Amino acid sequence: MRIDKFLKVSRLIKRRTVAKELADAGRIEINGRVAKSGSTVNVNDKITIHYGSRVINVAVVNLNENAKKDQSKEMYELLSES
Repeated sequence: MRIDKFLKVSRLIKRRTVAKELADAGRIEINGRVAKSGSTVNVNDKITIHYGSRVINVAVVNLNENAKKDQSKEMYELLSES
């Protein structure tokens, strides 16, 4: 699954276009490497998202193409937030 779609479906970012812009600006990392919007996400990957002054680290637990709102929290595990 593409990183921009994962972030939108998991509701870490509200809109896919915003996720794409963040990724293309180099503010999203997968396993410590800068990710572009088309980068592939796999189970057990570690994602770091830089929102301005906030940094969120999550681990991918599940990939679900069409997750409902209550299922979206099951797609990732929050590792840290600062």
